[in-house]
Amino acid sequence: MEEARKKARYSRLFAQIQELLSKSDDPDARMATVVAVLHNKMEYYYWTGFYLLVGGELTVHTYQGPLACQVLEQHTGVCWAGIDRKTTVIVPDVHVFDGHIACDSASRSEIVVPIKNGPGKITGVLDVDSRSLNSFDATDAEWLEKIVDLIYPGK
Repeated sequence: MEEARKKARYSRLFAQIQELLSKSDDPDARMATVVAVLHNKMEYYYWTGFYLLVGGELTVHTYQGPLACQVLEQHTGVCWAGIDRKTTVIVPDVHVFDGHIACDSASRSEIVVPIKNGPGKITGVLDVDSRSLNSFDATDAEWLEKIVDLIYPGK
């Protein structure tokens, strides 16, 4: 997608998501709404969802797309890299990412954005996969970080 068009689309989606999330402060409802909007509006998104830290494990939560791994091996793969590094991780080719967890072999590139709750503690990640290589860039990271910041109101 051309960069200017991508930025304009994210800007519109951000405004739409912000309005939709004004209806509830519940983080689960907010995550479900974010996933539904992003997955259905961004044509290069193949799998869109959240993994949350539950009892020290990274467990699948709300998502859209093909079947997901339910629990991800600790400190392995792109999702754990986002948590361990405490930053967004963009992987142009998941098949060359050391320790990649292949929940679906059709996924080719990935972006992971850590989620922080009200006190600023990382509680999980937004994970988006694409069937194409090099699908995600700094524009995706910038806007997905802004969108993820909407999950916990008053943060």
